[in-house]
Amino acid sequence: MRSSAELIRAEEPVLAHNYHPLPVVVARAEGTWVEDVEGRRYLDMLAGYSALNFGHRHPALIEAAHRQLDQLTLTSRAFHNDRLARFAESLAELTGLDMVLPMNTGAEAVESAIKVARKWAYEVKGVAPDRATIVVAADNFHGRTTTIVSFSTDETARAGFGPFTPGFRVVPYNDLAALEAAVDETTAAVLIEPIQGEAGVVIPDDGYLRGVRELTRRTGCLFIADEIQSGLGRTGRTLAVEHEDVVPDMLLLGKALGGGIVPVSAVVARRDVLQVLRPGEHGSTFGGNPLSAAVGSAVVELLETGEYQRRAAELGVVLRGGLTSLVGKGVQGFRARGLWAGVDIDPAIGTGRDISERLMREGVLVKDTHGSTIRLAPPLTITGEELRTALGALEKVLAEGA
Repeated sequence: MRSSAELIRAEEPVLAHNYHPLPVVVARAEGTWVEDVEGRRYLDMLAGYSALNFGHRHPALIEAAHRQLDQLTLTSRAFHNDRLARFAESLAELTGLDMVLPMNTGAEAVESAIKVARKWAYEVKGVAPDRATIVVAADNFHGRTTTIVSFSTDETARAGFGPFTPGFRVVPYNDLAALEAAVDETTAAVLIEPIQGEAGVVIPDDGYLRGVRELTRRTGCLFIADEIQSGLGRTGRTLAVEHEDVVPDMLLLGKALGGGIVPVSAVVARRDVLQVLRPGEHGSTFGGNPLSAAVGSAVVELLETGEYQRRAAELGVVLRGGLTSLVGKGVQGFRARGLWAGVDIDPAIGTGRDISERLMREGVLVKDTHGSTIRLAPPLTITGEELRTALGALEKVLAEGA
């Protein structure tokens, strides 16, 4: 077997350089732990950007996948399959909405929602053809496709990829006055993340989401909540919008919906919104495939118990307490909700990348984002002891770097 160093070198000439991973080569995983090719173990405090909310190889999810692999994996949507109805029924019930449009990746869900919103604007709201606009927030992260980066404010995501798709208006996040000023008779939808993940786990003020809901209802446009990272238990509720008792018109889910096994995403929406789509107008060969539907249904079953939401809420108290104790000791500040935190490290100690590499050497895996910020998003299956281990490693790294 090739070593970690050999495998990393082997990637260099044959893989596109669109990522800059930490120098760890994972070969096995179970629960909250991963193991590299040399057998070194690491506590996973990123959980695949929330794709692994239920940990690595959760027994119920692995069983659902194995069972389905022995029966049927793919039909395309040219035919019905025996798993899709249950998946759609259970996901609609879990979210309190009516209809499901199954896709594969988070970016596909966002692109699908944009298409649905525009079609709804023309057919229901009466916006003039090709004039529909969608209002988005600065510092957003909704994906990497050409249309999505058209309304990104991150120049790393945008530079060199124009010309860009028109039809979007960007306003500051957490600013209801700016949002209201941007909405007019052409507005099809407001698309926002209830918590901005890539920006550093930015949590809006209390009342912001309720304000967005009230504004969109009053002005006759749709509220699209991108919960691809924040949804499915991460924040201590099934959905982050539940912290303000808000129900959007369209909800975007992904990552954790596939249980860390297969890519699964979905647009979940009111019936009158999704019914603007007719046969042939939108689709995906793999969207709604039986394997994904079986795993997605098993994910919903786990969430229906409420156990993972409770764990995120309860252990979130431990996470916030540990981070609070580090403020002024290498941590300049942090934002946390449930088992999700953006931690701002004193730049004098190191960049986010520096801290991530030092934590890796301590057996803890995290990921940096802008500047000196790191993100913590462990599996919701993490124990209190494991969480304190990770916080202890962070304390040690900060003390050594001071």
